[in-house]
Amino acid sequence: MNRAYRPSAQETGWTHEANLIAGERISTEQVLSLFHEQSTILLLRLGQEIVACVHVQGGQSGTYIGMLATNPTMQTQGIGKQMLLHAEAYAIEHYNASVLKVSVLSLRPELLAFYERRGYALTGQVEEYPLSAGVGQPMVTGIQVLSLEKRVRKPSIQASIVKM
Repeated sequence: MNRAYRPSAQETGWTHEANLIAGERISTEQVLSLFHEQSTILLLRLGQEIVACVHVQGGQSGTYIGMLATNPTMQTQGIGKQMLLHAEAYAIEHYNASVLKVSVLSLRPELLAFYERRGYALTGQVEEYPLSAGVGQPMVTGIQVLSLEKRVRKPSIQASIVKM
């Protein structure tokens, strides 16, 4: 997560926000707090290296998908799109999701467009940047968190009898 969103100057990727926010995107303690019922972190590994991750959190009003990140050296290969598809399928299968939710920083139009191309729409819900959440310090003013949703249909089960 930290390498994807807040990489060093030598690492670049299209998802980074290092020019907008200083500090770590997530701490070890914050990751550990996600390991509980109704919460899953999906990982993609290449050997022992984590290449991508995404967090899926079940809830009453919808399933939240967050922490979608790909190693900066492997971005632009479609891995993030595939991870999002897996997260959506997981949410439907394991959390019975009918509404998928994501959030995006307001100063990240390319990331907003990424989700909109995949069927997510702005809800109109806008929150201030969570300064007290320990997810970094804004270096520019006016950063807000935008909420998006995608309604999904659960696959219907169809039984059929085949006579031989």
